[in-house]
Amino acid sequence: MPTTEAKVVAITGASSGIGAATARLLGERGDAVVLAARRTDRLESIVADLREQGGRAIACQVDVTRREDLEHMVERAVAEFGRLDVLVNNAGVGKISAVADLDVDGWTAMIDVNVRGVLNGIAAAMPVFRRQGVGHLVTTVSTSGLKIVPTQSVYAGTKNAVRTIMEGLRQESTDGVLRTTSISPGFVRTEFTEPIDDQAVRDQLSKSMADFGISAESVARAIAFAIDQPHDVEIGDLTIRPTVQG
Repeated sequence: MPTTEAKVVAITGASSGIGAATARLLGERGDAVVLAARRTDRLESIVADLREQGGRAIACQVDVTRREDLEHMVERAVAEFGRLDVLVNNAGVGKISAVADLDVDGWTAMIDVNVRGVLNGIAAAMPVFRRQGVGHLVTTVSTSGLKIVPTQSVYAGTKNAVRTIMEGLRQESTDGVLRTTSISPGFVRTEFTEPIDDQAVRDQLSKSMADFGISAESVARAIAFAIDQPHDVEIGDLTIRPTVQG
């Protein structure tokens, strides 16, 4: 059961992995959730499950690279539930490869989704948060930005760009209206490796996930912990990874 009053939470990248686990956890405990992603069939399945349990949930088709999609998502949240308390910027893509492979299209995709997508979410939610006088931005970053390793340099660069943006926003937002939280997961059992073209890199990461990756539900619980704090308490950065991860 929630330890605080039920919230209205919008979650991008909610069709699988961390986003789906977060939507299920928050919805099952009584929060109203807006699930956003491109794959609406998966969203509708989760929404149906939550509603069957008496939860409040809606699905919204969103491509985070399109600012208007995120604006529509926020508008639907307010129209359906009367407000928006939390935006979880979780959508991301990892086109992992060595820089020398020159996967320029992959670089562009990561910049567009991982960086511009977060900024689009901030731009959509901030006016509502300011109007309400309260709001919380939660963003999924990565331990890849904390420990730089081969093949992940561009991906880590996008995640560290977001980490910097979130810290700057935190310092600009000390009037008591906005809280910011950056969650940095390590190896989590998700579909993260599917977009990777390099078979050797994909196999290596998939094996690490299978051998010692933590569940997406573990990260969802960390997100719930951050948003459950009283509004005068901000969990700015939270790192969650397998105990055995180096």
